[in-house]
Amino acid sequence: VQLQASGGGLVQTGGSLRLSCAASGRTFSNYIMGWFRQAPGKEREFVASIRWSGGRTDYADSVKGRFTTSRDKFKNTVYLQMNSLKPDDTAIYYCAARIFATSNYSSWGPGTLVTVSS
Repeated sequence: VQLQASGGGLVQTGGSLRLSCAASGRTFSNYIMGWFRQAPGKEREFVASIRWSGGRTDYADSVKGRFTTSRDKFKNTVYLQMNSLKPDDTAIYYCAARIFATSNYSSWGPGTLVTVSS
């Protein structure tokens, strides 16, 4: 499984960004795709996830109502739409994949940096 996140950048407080994660290497019908982030000096944390088949989503409390994850099966791409961004959202964002019914994300892509200025 190969994952490549893109779409990071610099945005002002209250702005929006959309991250993309291009997935390849296999079919993903039995996978859950996740978004994580790691801010400077902090541990990596879960942001959101989506089940490839069925589209069920899950979000961290800190982003509920502001972030939305979705997937395009034809493009094999997962998205993270981020609205109402805050300086606390500044981090490197990673996409990851795990097989449904397992607990560990086994595949990770390189991150993309999101910086929110105050």
